[in-house]
Amino acid sequence: MSWVFLTDKHAYKLKKPVRHTFLDFSTTEARRRNCRAEVRLNNRLAPGVYLGVVPLVLRADRTLSLGGAGRVVDWLVQMRRLRKSDVLQEQIKRHRLRGGALSVAVAALVRFYEASSPISIDPAHYRRRFESEIRGCCHELARPIWRLPADLIGEIAVAQLDFIRRERRLLNDRVRSKRIIEGHGDLRPEHVYLGAEPVITDCLEFDRTLRILDRADELAYLALECEMLGAPEVGRRILATYARRSHDYVPERLLHFYMSIRACMRARLAIWHLKDARVPQPRKWRRRALKYLRLAARHAGALGSHGRTDQAQRTSKPAGARPTSLRREAA
Repeated sequence: MSWVFLTDKHAYKLKKPVRHTFLDFSTTEARRRNCRAEVRLNNRLAPGVYLGVVPLVLRADRTLSLGGAGRVVDWLVQMRRLRKSDVLQEQIKRHRLRGGALSVAVAALVRFYEASSPISIDPAHYRRRFESEIRGCCHELARPIWRLPADLIGEIAVAQLDFIRRERRLLNDRVRSKRIIEGHGDLRPEHVYLGAEPVITDCLEFDRTLRILDRADELAYLALECEMLGAPEVGRRILATYARRSHDYVPERLLHFYMSIRACMRARLAIWHLKDARVPQPRKWRRRALKYLRLAARHAGALGSHGRTDQAQRTSKPAGARPTSLRREAA
C-alpha cells in the first residue's frame, strides 16, 4: 500500500493511489488524511519517530521537491530512521535476541494496554466479527484461482467456528473483563525495535475497527509471527512475560484460536499479492500462504473440536476442490 524511501537519517512513506475493499487511497486528500492519522496513532508507541507529514511539491521548473513553493501533488510521512539491527525480526534471524530487551518491550506494551480505555462492545457482536472473518477467509482462500488446498481450508474454518460455539462464555468473558482495547492492530516482529528504549512502529492506521481487539489477540499475533520465523520459543516468552506483568492469564486454547485466525488472515494477505501481475517472485507468495495455512491448521488442531485438521493437512486435495465441510457446517 506504500512506497518507502530511505535516506541516511530519515524514512519517507508515500501512499500508493490504490483502492481496496478495506481502504481507499485513490485521492490526494485521502492520502493526506491517512498520513496525518499514521503520525498521530504511531506516536502512542513510537514517540519521536514519526516527525510529521510533508508535501510533495511540483515546482515551476517541473521538478519535484519535498516542501517549498509549488503545487502540492501528494503527501508523505516523514520518520526518523531506526537501526535495522534493533528490529526483533532481524535479531531472531541472526540469533542475537537479548531476553532482557524483549521483556522491556513487552512491559511497554502492557503499560500501553493498561492506559488504554476499554472499548464497549456487545459480546455477541464480538463473536460475530470472528464468524464473519472466518467465512470470508475461507471463501477467499478456497478460490480455485489460488490453487490452495481447499479441504484443509474448510477443516480449519470448521474447527474455528466450532470453537466459537463451544467457548462463547470464554469469548464473552474477555469483553466483560474489559480486555478489548484500541491496540496497535499489526503487531509483527518487523515493527518491534529493541533499542535502548523499545519502539513499536507501523500501527494499522487506515481502519479503527481493525485496531479494536483483545490485547491477548494482539500478542498472540506477535507470537504467531515469531513462530513463522522459526522461533516459537520467542512467542511463548512474549506471552509468558505478558501474563506475568499484566496478571492476565489467558487460557491456552484461546491463544490457539487467536493464532489460527491470524494465520488465515495472513495467508489471505499473502495470496492477494498475486493479484498484481507485476509482483516479483509470485511463487514466494503462494509458498508463504501455504506456510500460514499449515500454522493455522496446527493451532486449529489444538482447539479440541473435531481433531481433523492434522489429517486434512496430510490428505488435502489440491486447489479447485470445494471446502465441503464448511458448507455443511454453515448449513
